[in-house]
Amino acid sequence: MIRLLYLVTILICALPLLPGVLGIVLPAFSWLPALGLNTPNFSAFNTAFQWSGLSQSIFLTSFTGIGSTVLALTLCFFILRANWNSPRWQRIEHLIAPMLALPHVAFAIGFAFTFAPTGWLFRLLESIGIDTASAFTLIQDPYGIGLLLALAIKETPFLLLMSVSVLHQIRVNQLQAVAAGLGYSHNENWLKVVLPQWLPKMRMPIYAVLAYGLSVVDIALILGPTRPPTLAVLVWQWFNEPDLLLITRAAVGALLLLAVSFCVLALARAIEWFVFDIKREWQISGAQASTPLTTRSNKKKRHTGISGRLHWPFFLVPIVVIPVLLLWSFAQRWRFPDVLPSRYSARFWLQESNTLIELATSSAMLACISACLALILAIGCLEYRQKYQRGLPTWLIALPMVIPQLSILFGMQISTYFIPGQYYWFWVIWSHVLFAFPYLYLSLDGPWRSYDIRLDQSARSLGMNAWATWWKVKRPLMMPAICLAIAVGMSVSLAQYLPTQVLGAGRISTLTTEAVALASGQDRRVSAVYGLLQGLLPLIFFTLALIASRYSGNFSRRTQSIQRQTRSTNTDDLICGKPHYK
Repeated sequence: MIRLLYLVTILICALPLLPGVLGIVLPAFSWLPALGLNTPNFSAFNTAFQWSGLSQSIFLTSFTGIGSTVLALTLCFFILRANWNSPRWQRIEHLIAPMLALPHVAFAIGFAFTFAPTGWLFRLLESIGIDTASAFTLIQDPYGIGLLLALAIKETPFLLLMSVSVLHQIRVNQLQAVAAGLGYSHNENWLKVVLPQWLPKMRMPIYAVLAYGLSVVDIALILGPTRPPTLAVLVWQWFNEPDLLLITRAAVGALLLLAVSFCVLALARAIEWFVFDIKREWQISGAQASTPLTTRSNKKKRHTGISGRLHWPFFLVPIVVIPVLLLWSFAQRWRFPDVLPSRYSARFWLQESNTLIELATSSAMLACISACLALILAIGCLEYRQKYQRGLPTWLIALPMVIPQLSILFGMQISTYFIPGQYYWFWVIWSHVLFAFPYLYLSLDGPWRSYDIRLDQSARSLGMNAWATWWKVKRPLMMPAICLAIAVGMSVSLAQYLPTQVLGAGRISTLTTEAVALASGQDRRVSAVYGLLQGLLPLIFFTLALIASRYSGNFSRRTQSIQRQTRSTNTDDLICGKPHYK
């Protein structure tokens, strides 16, 4: 059974990458027999490279993707350095989960409603007498600064969450104690001791954030520049051209986006290798001369600097956008520059209620099916690795997170054309499982590695078979991690815009696809309704997961307590005269 799940995982999550890449390489060379293109040539490359704004689109993509990743990574490191092992860090940890539960599209809509020229921030500035007529706007600005800041704000909590397990893994507390004994100050300790060990272990999450920033479409459609757009949005527009013969130009664009992403990832790896392996003098230069009094003073004041409060903008902005969405969803009349609406009404909720119920049902059903299938495959691969001491390589698991979605979805769509029939739900579920599987696998990887295999050996020695051992011994211990992993998988599935649009051929609508379509519309109230509900579903998923994980943990403890009491009052023990200790 475990071997079968392992093979099915390879078929579902690894093999689609090959036709996904071939599906853009062959049409890029104008070889697409279905459209009568039987002679490979470079005409599609000439058409794509002659596009007037292509170089500027590549620059905007590189600037926003690299800039947002560097900003998020830098702020993540500063926040960790200033707040780790402090009372403030516990408050930060409690805020990370709600920030991650907020989908990117819902956050982008709220961000637009807050920082637009007629948004709530400009209304607040006008109310206190500040003229905003000539102020710079962050929404669809020609430089992509608003998109860069939005991506950095949204990805910083993700990097903080990934850093928690990494810092525990490298035993940062012991490193700090040893470094302090050698005379390193707090800042030197984090820069010269912790950073060289933390950053390499954060490589995969950083690459995932970098690849997402380079290839994002849904947020770029809402917040990004439009003349010209980023490369990912430009390629998406090429794919939607009514002339089918222009699909070869779109394939070239997807191939170019893939090349840009790989070049940026290779550059990031080269910089890491150069800074940490070649130019290592800054690491081994030793501690700067400092007196014990200075060291104690730095230790006391390490949380009083600016870096100790850097986390507030990145948690305050997502917290602010939710009330802004709520106000707009009930605003019947809200004239500029009024800070609050003058009239409220639930008309737009009632008007969209039937459509919202239908979309929420289909979105939740799609998310549940995809997350459950991905969970089964992830558990099968982890059990296969535990039993046979080999499994899927980490780079293969992370490929769907690193490769731009637009670059492989087009190839997957071309592959589906060779199968007769209109199985759009099947293809959409397949794509959601493909992109949700890495997140579930990585979420469960830590708990599975920390599981004590001797518990299974003891259960098997007492006569349990493999299935009973897993269900009665391992499953109760892993249940909290499984519940949270399901919530992560459902949130990832709910946030998928491109897979639903491309493989669903526009015939499957979810809250995410409708929210993106309405975000550029004229009625902000309807957009706020869809954005608010799209952000509410993941919060419900995480809340239910936390409740289920706590209930499962309490139930497991109660069961073990009852079993211990039953064994202590066993009839055989009473007959044998064994003492009963209280």
